[in-house]
Order: sequence, then structure tokens, then C-alpha cells
Amino acid sequence: MTTVSPARDLPLRVKLGMYFRLFALQGSWNYETLNGTGVGFAIEPALRLLPGGLNGQQYRAALARESRYFNAHPYLAGVAVGALTRAELDGVEASRIERFRTALAGPLGSVGDRLVWASWLPFCSLVAIGVYGAGGTALAVVGTFLLLYNAGHFLLRAWGLRIGLSRGLNVASALGNPVLRQGPVYIGRAAALVGGVALPLALQRIVGPGRVLVGGIIVAAFIGIVLLALLRERAEGWRIALGVLAVFVLYSVLT
Repeated sequence: MTTVSPARDLPLRVKLGMYFRLFALQGSWNYETLNGTGVGFAIEPALRLLPGGLNGQQYRAALARESRYFNAHPYLAGVAVGALTRAELDGVEASRIERFRTALAGPLGSVGDRLVWASWLPFCSLVAIGVYGAGGTALAVVGTFLLLYNAGHFLLRAWGLRIGLSRGLNVASALGNPVLRQGPVYIGRAAALVGGVALPLALQRIVGPGRVLVGGIIVAAFIGIVLLALLRERAEGWRIALGVLAVFVLYSVLT
């Protein structure tokens, strides 16, 4: 059993290597292992610290184990990567690691979907629409969205990796973090507030001083309401937000 404690002894270069590899997590996505190969790729720098190094039996067994089927939200996969890394380096039994991987996938997927796709992404889109309504150019609208959205998921990946490395198999308690549990609620409220300001501003900019487009806007709004009523639960917030944002960006470019 190795005595390496990744929470304390992992070199900075290894942690950075794992962090940046998280951004390529979905690069090897496939229907057989889903994100499993990406998880193995992200953990691999730390597995080199196992006895025997790259040519050791422990390295090969651990890499094969961590590259099997795994499915979770890509932005929270760092939690699993960190926790599994610590488990492997601490010499936890393979059967226990397998059970842990299976139990961890579901919560990371559901929590990530609620926090990112259903909350953070629509919020960032509405902020960008607000920039358009305030007179921003197409570049300003897109730049605002990209900076705000990416800042969120960069920090989320870093937090996930850090908390996973520090807690190992006890990382499940971290999913009770107030940001993960209550974050979607507060972000949703903030999105409603921003939307209440941003959408009227954007529509006012489109209409301009004249009233030629008022009828078209009313018709478009009515069609949108009907579509939402028909789609119901299939109308995902992130798709709606991106669609609205794309319309405003396109209009900003054309005008």
C-alpha cells in the first residue's frame, strides 16, 4: 500500500496537469464508456506516483479501472477525479473503488445539471442580453457571456478537484455544500431579476423610436408562449436562453 496522500503530497505540476486535462474530459466521449475514458485521462498524471511508475502493475490496473464506464456532469467530474485519485494512491481496495464510482456518478450528474444547465447558463445569457439592451455591440454581448460563463465553470472545476483530493471517499458530504444545494434557487431568482430588466431594454432597442416592429414583437411573443405551453417539460431553460441570446446577437450583427 502506498503512503502517498494526494491532499498533501501531490506536486503542483501533477495537480495542474489533472486540472487542465479536465477540460478535455469529453474529448473521448463514446457510447460505451461515456466520460470514463476522459476520467482515466485526467487521473493518469497522479497514477504515475504509484509503486513501479509507468511500468508498474498497479499503474496499469488503476488506469484500466478508472477508464471504465462513468457518467457525470463534466464540470463536476473533478470531484470524482480528485476523490478517485486519492483512493488509488491510498491503496483502497479495487472493489470498494468500483462501488464508489458507481454511487458517485448519479449525484454529480443531477447536481451539475441543476446548477449549470438550468441556472448558471440561463443567468449568463440574460446578463448578455442586458448588455445588448444597454447598447452593447455584438462583440460586447458575446464577450460578456463567454467571460461570465467560463469564469463560473473554471472555478467549479478547480473546486471539484480540490475537494475531491482533500476528502477522498468521504467526498459525498461535499455535495451538500450550500452553493450546490441552494445555488440553483438563488441563481434562478437572480436570473428572473436580470431578465425583468434585460428583456424590456433589449426589446426597446429593437423597436427603437418608431413602432413598426411592435406588431411583430407581439406576434413573436405570442408564438413563443404557445410553443412553451406545447413543449412543457421538454422546454429546457438552457436551450431557451441560448436561443434568445442567439437571436439578439444576430439582430445586433445585422443592424
